[in-house]
Amino acid sequence: MNVGDVAVGARSGHDEPEERPEAADRPPSAGGDGNRTSDEGAASEGSGDGARRQQRSFWKELPLLIVIALVLALLIKTFLVQAFSIPSDSMQNTLQRGDRVLVDKLTPWFGSEPERGEVVVFHDPGGWLEGQPTPEPNPVQKFLSFIGLMPSSEEKDLIKRVIAVGGDTVECKKGGQVHVNGKALVEPYIFPGNTPCDDAPFGPIQVPEGRIWVMGDHRQNSLDSRYHQELPGHGTVPVDKVVGRAVVVAWPISRWSTLPVPGTFDQPGLNVAAAVAPGALGLAGAVPLVLWRRKRLTAGPTAR
Repeated sequence: MNVGDVAVGARSGHDEPEERPEAADRPPSAGGDGNRTSDEGAASEGSGDGARRQQRSFWKELPLLIVIALVLALLIKTFLVQAFSIPSDSMQNTLQRGDRVLVDKLTPWFGSEPERGEVVVFHDPGGWLEGQPTPEPNPVQKFLSFIGLMPSSEEKDLIKRVIAVGGDTVECKKGGQVHVNGKALVEPYIFPGNTPCDDAPFGPIQVPEGRIWVMGDHRQNSLDSRYHQELPGHGTVPVDKVVGRAVVVAWPISRWSTLPVPGTFDQPGLNVAAAVAPGALGLAGAVPLVLWRRKRLTAGPTAR
């Protein structure tokens, strides 16, 4: 129903007086029924003008709505989440080539650092993608990438799983499992038929503070930390190069899934810092007590 319909319907539905003069008794009017037709026509014309004004108002506001939507998209991309495309097979079968993942960029703003077992996107720390071709995007791709609706093809980003963090000792011998702080990892996420590290055994390696050791799930098809030990950082990635944690596979719909931390990274004793902390605190509290007691014993009885 348009505005004109409402105006006309309201007029025709008005209650008339119970006593109506006969046609012969009505005073003649200058326009007769023509006046009524003219009034109704004016009402319809006025309603049409209102509809046209509303339509013009919408088209005037549309550019503002588009600008607001673009600003919100840019803010979301910068501070909240961003979509990334998987360009290789290095994370199979967890991620397939062409998958789109959503990366949480918010938590690093609150000082959160990558944890073991997380799948993270990070900028090339230097030399990892040297010699890799960078496709030149068209203007539409550049624009969609700028507002976060498409991953940027110009940025050299990688995606791997965090195996060890700063302070950890990580190693893997041929024919064996990956060990972190002496604990063997059970890795069901490794690509079927792959070994944990037979193609490139390593370690033991002490991961520096503020850095992480990363590996791909498709171990025999991943140029990860193992293959960059000759570079500064010896294969580790600076935490400040991490864009964020991949939390969900968003596309294609048939592959929608979350990316949780595998249970093997929750095993007791894996976190050396947590295991050492209670003992260190207990020792720190016991030392003053022992010294105070020794002082009392060596002082002997006091005169009263």
